[in-house]
Formats: sequence, C-alpha cells, structure tokens
Amino acid sequence: MTKNDLIIEISKSTGVDKTAVGKTVEAFMESVKGSLVKNKNVYLRGFGSFIVKKRAKKTARNISKNTTLIVPEHYIPAFKPSKEFVAKVKLKVK
Repeated sequence: MTKNDLIIEISKSTGVDKTAVGKTVEAFMESVKGSLVKNKNVYLRGFGSFIVKKRAKKTARNISKNTTLIVPEHYIPAFKPSKEFVAKVKLKVK
C-alpha cells in the first residue's frame, strides 16, 4: 500500500475530501519525523511506537578493497508494533 492508497482508503471510510486527508497524513508524518529528530519517541496506543535506536560504534569491512573501516556510533529511526498489532497480523497473514 502506498501513501496515495492510504489517503484514498481513509477518504472513502471517513467521507472527508482526499486533499484534506492528504494534508493530515503529511502533517502526521512530519510531526513524527520532527519528534524523532528531537530524540522524542512517539507512542500510539494499540498501534505501536516510533522510536530512536542507538547503534554502537563498530568495525566494518570493505570486501572489494579488503580494508576495514570504523562506523561511528549513530542513531536510526525504528518502529515497534504494539502487542495487539502483532497479534492481528499473526492471525491474518498465512
């Protein structure tokens, strides 16, 4: 499902105009990104959490040049689904 598919589905189920739904979805995504940039997690009860994970410094290898390099400590965004979300997907996906 793409963002456009999501907007169309929400518009059909709520009766709200697609442009308004599109602006709302875009604003939601920008809010989540902004919070994660500020190192603030976003918790959506019953859906999941958008969190910031810390990756430790590590040594990596460039196989083609046979060299090693140090990858510094860094942060990445991640999503952790709620228990209810995981349970629903386990029951439906086969």
